[in-house]
Amino acid sequence: MSSQQVTPFPHGVFMPNGLRTDKPLKAGDPTIGYKLNHFMLRIRDPKASMHFYLELMGMRTVFTMNVGPFTIYYLGYPQTDEHRAKPEQFGGETAMKLQHTLGLLELYHVHGSEKQEEGYYQTGNTPPNLGFGHLGFTVPNVPEALERLKKAGVEVVKDLGVCTRESIPISEWENERGVGVEVKGTESEIHKEYAKVFEKIAFVRDPDGYIVELVPQNVDPLDP
Repeated sequence: MSSQQVTPFPHGVFMPNGLRTDKPLKAGDPTIGYKLNHFMLRIRDPKASMHFYLELMGMRTVFTMNVGPFTIYYLGYPQTDEHRAKPEQFGGETAMKLQHTLGLLELYHVHGSEKQEEGYYQTGNTPPNLGFGHLGFTVPNVPEALERLKKAGVEVVKDLGVCTRESIPISEWENERGVGVEVKGTESEIHKEYAKVFEKIAFVRDPDGYIVELVPQNVDPLDP
């Protein structure tokens, strides 16, 4: 079965607003004001996770709270020079407008999970427990960021300049079931225009095995 039979979108075409079938949001729509505020990841080792996201990825702590059976850590990126220079001010001021801040990451440590075996939490990328894919971070310079992470001992899942069948996040387990099968010379083949972008993207693994995507901020999707 070709991809044209299972998707309404033409092969390899970058389409802002898709098929342009979205309805306008009218004044007074009940969803006005909704925001995608944060993502939550379960973690087993807060020390390792905080090192990765704070020291290696440059996020800063908005707030933490020991709730009793678990501790939560809210992280975000300071957006001003003042907040970058004064993390305590960033945390205090951002916490006061938490519900209106975008791009936050919640690390969720359930007490006792640190005593469980490795792989206690599923990352969404290991068959048959597929689902969640990755966290995407845009960075000014992917090669520099990736080299720094490599030197820090971070596992690289997909390096730069790579766009092979094995590097695409579709498993052999899925292919064996007829899911996401790539057939060269047909519209199910990875399109060359997407490959140009994908080669400039890297994937690494955080301490719990979650995949983190590094995307260049200066890439032009219309002319990669």
